[in-house]
Amino acid sequence: MMHGSSRAPRAGARTGPVLGRRSLMQGAGALAALGGLGTLAGCAGASARPSDDIAFWHLLSGPDGVTMGELLDGYMATDGAAKVTQTVLAWGAPYYTKLAMASAGGRAPDLAVMHAARVPGYAPGGLLDEWDLDLLGEFGIRQEDFPELIWDKMVVDDKLTAIALDSHPFVLYYNTEIAEAAGVLGSDGLLLPTDTPEDFRALALELGGKAPSGFGLSWGYLGDGSNQWRMFSTYYSQLGGTIELPEGGTMQYQEELVVQAIEWILSLIDGEVGNGGHDGGTAISEFATGGSGAFYGGVWETGSYKNEGLPFDITMIPGVFGEPVAYADSHSFVLPHQMSPDEERRRTVHAVVAHLLKNSIDWAAAGHIPAYSPVVEDPAYGELVPQSHYADAVDHLVYDPPAWFTGSGSDFHTYFGNDMQNVWARRTDPLDGWNAFVARIDALLQKPSPM
Repeated sequence: MMHGSSRAPRAGARTGPVLGRRSLMQGAGALAALGGLGTLAGCAGASARPSDDIAFWHLLSGPDGVTMGELLDGYMATDGAAKVTQTVLAWGAPYYTKLAMASAGGRAPDLAVMHAARVPGYAPGGLLDEWDLDLLGEFGIRQEDFPELIWDKMVVDDKLTAIALDSHPFVLYYNTEIAEAAGVLGSDGLLLPTDTPEDFRALALELGGKAPSGFGLSWGYLGDGSNQWRMFSTYYSQLGGTIELPEGGTMQYQEELVVQAIEWILSLIDGEVGNGGHDGGTAISEFATGGSGAFYGGVWETGSYKNEGLPFDITMIPGVFGEPVAYADSHSFVLPHQMSPDEERRRTVHAVVAHLLKNSIDWAAAGHIPAYSPVVEDPAYGELVPQSHYADAVDHLVYDPPAWFTGSGSDFHTYFGNDMQNVWARRTDPLDGWNAFVARIDALLQKPSPM
């Protein structure tokens, strides 16, 4: 049964020095020290900087930030390259708030990174400028170079508003030594396929029988609304569930599929298949130390598990209710709105992004799947393990439903976690938790976008 309104549903500071060899400015403490927009690098305005100095804001820290710095070092080492000056801001609401204020105030950077699922909330408010597809073509970047699902997410109101660098899906990691001992690896050394809930549960129990913790699966949810939503969205979408968020209306969804997805997730954290009380850190630790057989998480954990020397591989989360789906978001390049953009500067920004896309096999080291298909289709990518083992996820991506309050690090995820955490902990009835979440979202739908 469709729930919601009667509307019919549709189917389906200072300048941070360049990273790498340079230091990284990041975190909430750095934001507080900045003392306002006027001190940020991009906020001086394009006219106040040399035309060959490109201001670039992003939220990439840790290994991702280092990799981005190295990619930019590579660009700046090419003949005739401009200088790219990075400013790194705290992940989440602080970043998006400052980016919106800079765009609205005419003091925007030349280039910025946004999660693709956040773009629909910004573009309609005029905070982002359109990319020039013809100009991208001059640098060898074409529409057909992107998977269809990713390209569709890059276009808002028929305008090319974002250029995806990657997709980073929610996946299933598994310990290859435990899996081998449990007899659940095929002759190719990969996890045996499962296409029913019963088969998947049986496989998880086999893994748990050989795991030191006794658990076949690890999943952290306590205090992490985003991870709760990733898990729910994955299985709800597998079941064929859809969500629409019509402005001024009410949330559209299928209640029977909501309940089925919740009950299935509860069966995976029942104290037999998986621990029922993990937060993100304890779930990661359990898997990283070889305690459990498998782990639900984002691809960005790949690097840390490799550094631990863990014997592991990754697969898409099996499609036990139908076609597999991969809940995901994408790091995307955007053009923050400028009142009078300089033509040559904009051309340079297009050149920078083209270079980063063409060299994004280095970005894949962090686990992200490059959005630029020629990189994924290159034989060199096929040699990357485990990255090449889940590359097909680009054909099965599911992003957040578009609204001004959805996307990575958004209130949508926070509210879901607030109302559903007690459901996973078995202190609240599934529908009670879900209905409380829906009520919050319905209230947001009555408010105009602040963007």
